[in-house]
Amino acid sequence: MPWFVAVIDGVPDFRIVARGKVDEAIAFGRCFICGSPLGRWGSFAIGPLGLFNRMAPEPPAHKDCACYAACACPFLVRPSMKRRGAGLPEGHSLATHTPGIAMPHNPGATAVWTTRSHEIIADERGGTLFRMGDPEDVLWFVEGRAAARDEVLAACGAELDRMRALMQAEGAPASDRAALEAGYVYAVTFAPT
Repeated sequence: MPWFVAVIDGVPDFRIVARGKVDEAIAFGRCFICGSPLGRWGSFAIGPLGLFNRMAPEPPAHKDCACYAACACPFLVRPSMKRRGAGLPEGHSLATHTPGIAMPHNPGATAVWTTRSHEIIADERGGTLFRMGDPEDVLWFVEGRAAARDEVLAACGAELDRMRALMQAEGAPASDRAALEAGYVYAVTFAPT
């Protein structure tokens, strides 16, 4: 069971981060997946949007742990998977259980972004986000296996389309829309060859 998972009434709920785990991972340099100390490197398992904006909603992990998450987490592995809001404990919702924007759908492809640096940032709701430093390595996974270039490009394109529609509906400023487009162009440079 991943180190961060909340146990509620004796039952692990993989959708919820246990209270204090993010702070403990930050304060003590722990891997968010296994809880052991991190070294100089940290890896983030993120969807295309994380590459577009270089932000991650969870602390870094060991590269092996992040790859394991990308290959074993049902939400990341199953293409038709949606975040389940039913049965969340009182006080939790899909909109509030994670910092930033909790995308309700499987990201289509998961990148493991390995870097020597990251910056901790507060989101608008007081949650914690992680701005990832330049990558040393970016690995891609789809359905629990190494991803092909066309799969990564399709996932990035689909996420770009979803975010364009969301920004249009919300009346996002032109600067935000331009940043999204630039983020997409940046992200696809890391697609496998």
